[in-house]
Amino acid sequence: MSQFNKNAKWRYATKKFDASKKVSQADLETLKEAIQLSASSYGLQPYKVIFVDSPELRTQLQPAAWGQSQIVDASHLVVFANITNIGDTEIDEYFKSLTETRGIPMEAVQGYSDFMKSKITTLPLEARNTWTSKQTYLALGNLLNAAAELNIDVTPMEGFDPAQFNQILGLDKLGLNASVVATIGYRHTEDDTQHYTKVRKSKEELFINL
Repeated sequence: MSQFNKNAKWRYATKKFDASKKVSQADLETLKEAIQLSASSYGLQPYKVIFVDSPELRTQLQPAAWGQSQIVDASHLVVFANITNIGDTEIDEYFKSLTETRGIPMEAVQGYSDFMKSKITTLPLEARNTWTSKQTYLALGNLLNAAAELNIDVTPMEGFDPAQFNQILGLDKLGLNASVVATIGYRHTEDDTQHYTKVRKSKEELFINL
């Protein structure tokens, strides 16, 4: 069995974190790099990733996350926030970075830039926001897999009120929306969930060969 699959078998959605254990700065930087390297449509990375370090803010956020203990007990709280109303500005910023990084003139990629704008900015606002929100889940996947390799627990969480998170964190003013949340840390010995057998569809149920 590959190490990747062993890691996938090891990880689970931790319900109770050990609040006394903190992820080291070195491991945290590794996880941030894994998020940074995540795939995204067109390579645009149409989101921001917020590490909420303030205990006061995390206490405020807990009621907006159905009172779940992970919000305050985990070593770190991460909010993946998609860009709302993405448009020409973000695409222009991407191509500015691309041309500088690769040392090529804008003229060489102008056609691709125009193509991207024609496909993205013409979408209705709701469709654009749905699309950018989906991109955050690709970054979340990288976090889950990288953390498992380091034996660090991550709980992905959709059980929260985005509007309240946006208000508490001031995301609305930044043109952002809380899309999905993850808590990072180490499982508590009293978390019985770690001993549960993983429930997944069988390969026969899951896969279709055509």
